[in-house]
Amino acid sequence: MGREFGQGVRDAIEQSGMTQRRLAELLDWQEAKMSDAVNGKGGITEVELIRLLSYCRVPYTEVDRLVALYRESREKGWLLFPEDGVPDQVHSLITQERLASKITVWSMNLVPGHLQIASYIRAASEKSAKIKAADIDALIRAKLDRQAILRPGREFVYYVHEQALRLPVGGPEVMRAQLTHIHVMLVRQYITFRIVPIAIGAHAGMSGSFTQLNFDTYEPVVFIESQNSGLFLEDKESLDSYSDVLKRLDQEALDAGESRRLITTLLA
Repeated sequence: MGREFGQGVRDAIEQSGMTQRRLAELLDWQEAKMSDAVNGKGGITEVELIRLLSYCRVPYTEVDRLVALYRESREKGWLLFPEDGVPDQVHSLITQERLASKITVWSMNLVPGHLQIASYIRAASEKSAKIKAADIDALIRAKLDRQAILRPGREFVYYVHEQALRLPVGGPEVMRAQLTHIHVMLVRQYITFRIVPIAIGAHAGMSGSFTQLNFDTYEPVVFIESQNSGLFLEDKESLDSYSDVLKRLDQEALDAGESRRLITTLLA
């Protein structure tokens, strides 16, 4: 949450037309204190935050949002309960992904969302107990729009269980189109795709799928999606635990070349 808070403070300062140095002078702050605020590291009180936003002439609604983010950033993690009919397209997750320099995904049952095609999304959504039929088209648009981050400038690493690629979501034609799309996407140098084979049996990721986000400036965060909410974790104990899972998956998964060959075999 510190990342979203810091970005909000940075945006507030930018729209004010003043430099961070000038605002620090007006507030009688050290520049290091201002730097901590815009980098989401805290270092200011809630009252000081409100003073800063007042100098920047931030609208009341944005002040309320940033104060709420400030309070939540003091916690080890936070829960989000989406209300827009798009359960896994939490606005905060999208914001975090746009700020991240590296996104690592472990997906146990489905093709990772960044790589899903429209027909696959529709077929999976129609079987979901948490998605209303009236919301499916909006979900497809949101998922496809989210894929715009798949561009050079950041790194994407996907660990995917083989069962996710063999599960016939939507039937043979949809799965063939989906696997073909993945195969084509893997020519991009900034995407790494590693398959955890069924043959190894039990594996390190059996506790469930998750996404790890790494940043150039901020500390990492892990996102876990449940039936009706999204959970962000950023305390050291949790981050270390999920990093250990990824390290073990790295040892258990096929390498990138072997993974591509397995996809080719599935297509054949």
